[in-house]
Amino acid sequence: MRKGYEMTAEKKEILRIDHLLITFGGLRAIDDISIHVDEGDFLGVIGPNGAGKSTLLKTIAGDKPINQGSILFDGKPLPGKVHDVVAGGISLIPEGRRIFPSLTVEENLIPGTCSRKNFKQAMNESLEEVLTLFPILKTRYKQAGGTLSGGEQQMLAVARALMARPKLICLDEPSLGLASIIIDEMFDKIVQLNRERGMTVLLVEQNAFLALDVANYGYVLNTGRVTREGTGSELAADPGVQEEYLGMKAE
Repeated sequence: MRKGYEMTAEKKEILRIDHLLITFGGLRAIDDISIHVDEGDFLGVIGPNGAGKSTLLKTIAGDKPINQGSILFDGKPLPGKVHDVVAGGISLIPEGRRIFPSLTVEENLIPGTCSRKNFKQAMNESLEEVLTLFPILKTRYKQAGGTLSGGEQQMLAVARALMARPKLICLDEPSLGLASIIIDEMFDKIVQLNRERGMTVLLVEQNAFLALDVANYGYVLNTGRVTREGTGSELAADPGVQEEYLGMKAE
């Protein structure tokens, strides 16, 4: 059991990262990180720019090779290709959203089901689900993705990831560049997915206040290493975290 985390019921471990090392040209972007995530967790990862947060998510999503250590998802090693990682149950919503601006909302959503069996049936079922979750996308259904507002594009990116019916969604800086009212709306939806549908969430977020408020457990990364961990409330109350990441001076 992780330090400071009290489980009310036995939970299944869905993601285990052990002594992970990722290097770029001799630079240790991820340096001996060990993290685990239980099914239904909302895990937050905070830290300064260049701490290795995005590299961590890209590695989990199969987009970066592992130098040393291991990642187990649902008890099995990650497959070698991104497509197989998605098919196995992991979806990444990358920083900057990366939708296809010239394609319609509908055309942006369809590729999300490509990794699933019975493609046509899966597409129809998932379309209904994501358009119910994000009704604004239904009104923009035939509109080019590039004409949507920043908040709508973020919703589209999340909806596309959900089309794959993932067991774990990884979000990389979802609040970046969005107005506070849109951030609140977006995070309400993500929390809803976690608490009402039991979806496991791994969130990397520049807004430490926000991340620690919604996460039941969190890790602080700095220069590729885990420097602190604990429940969201424990980290939010930590004087070091308050001063370094929340802009609060300890008295």
